[in-house]
Amino acid sequence: MKEAYKKNEELIKEIHNSDDNTKDFHLWWLGQSGFLIKWGKKFILLDPYLSDSLTKKYSNTDKPHDRITEKVIDPAKLDFINTITSSHNHTDHLDGETLASISSTEREVQLVLPQANIEFAEERLGKKNKIRLIGITEENKITIDGFTITGIAAAHNDLERDENGHPKFMGLIISFGKWNIYHSGDTLWHPQLTSELLKFTIDVAIVPINGNKPERRVAGNLNGFEAAALSRAINAKIAIPHHFDMFEFNTASPEEFILACGGLNQKFKVLRNGQRWSFSELELD
Repeated sequence: MKEAYKKNEELIKEIHNSDDNTKDFHLWWLGQSGFLIKWGKKFILLDPYLSDSLTKKYSNTDKPHDRITEKVIDPAKLDFINTITSSHNHTDHLDGETLASISSTEREVQLVLPQANIEFAEERLGKKNKIRLIGITEENKITIDGFTITGIAAAHNDLERDENGHPKFMGLIISFGKWNIYHSGDTLWHPQLTSELLKFTIDVAIVPINGNKPERRVAGNLNGFEAAALSRAINAKIAIPHHFDMFEFNTASPEEFILACGGLNQKFKVLRNGQRWSFSELELD
């Protein structure tokens, strides 16, 4: 099993000791599609999966979810997090165990998720959960604790919508200070994706690279080349890949992404689980 770049107390110490000047921001890859953003003294946690719930669920099946990389942190240690996102209902993006651990104290925790998924999330999290669910659609952006969150439709594999026309899979634009971060959630390239993203100046594109292979029997994502090409098409200042190095049956090497970014003159950063990246690093390049 791969070791995390940093984990547990060392990681928590780095998070708290990182510069809280609002002229910069920091993000950490926590594994799969999970990222923690720190801006000043504010935090937002994107699509965290910090348990072994899927490994346990599929342990005696023909689709085992064997971990590649160790967990970076016990989610109970994230007791300073008040705002979390979930891009869709799949467990590695809406994990009941992770969310229950984070919200175990008396403080209010807010989960921003597609409006179409509210009922499902209520059922998964249970009646005793202390999480306030805040639904978003493509039409209504919201601002929480200084972060403005805008949703755009994602295709995983299809542009699936509820009876009201609201998407069940979404990418999120996280806007704060002078920056816009695109977190793709899980998605394939679809006709509206580029035009919707070009409405923003994207500073960081967080994009999946594990690809779309039907033999895996799960919904797919962009592959490395497509993730690099999308990032270039939307003029992202830097691209950061995700959705790899978690489960053996559903991963990909970042090599294709790295080569494609080089060929497209797209700046990128490949992180390890538990590794930090700060926007000031890009400005120094």
